[in-house]
Amino acid sequence: MGMKPLKDRIVAVVEKPLEKTKSGILLGEAKEKPAYAVVESVGPEVKEVKKGDKIIYKEYSQSEIKMDEKDYVIVKEEDVLAIL
Repeated sequence: MGMKPLKDRIVAVVEKPLEKTKSGILLGEAKEKPAYAVVESVGPEVKEVKKGDKIIYKEYSQSEIKMDEKDYVIVKEEDVLAIL
């Protein structure tokens, strides 16, 4: 990946929703995209989130980008609601 976030921004890969459970039950397609992602890189002013963290972020506060068949989001650290 070639994205380097600036200031308090975080670049994360959106996780795909499960298509089937561990026991093999097929799930329907989700109507809404999940508001959680895995952090790829952080800007120099980010204090609490680090690469590899799984985060939940505010919907509608992110910029969405598709690169190399992956869906990325860029969010401000203040829009991260939780680290899982």
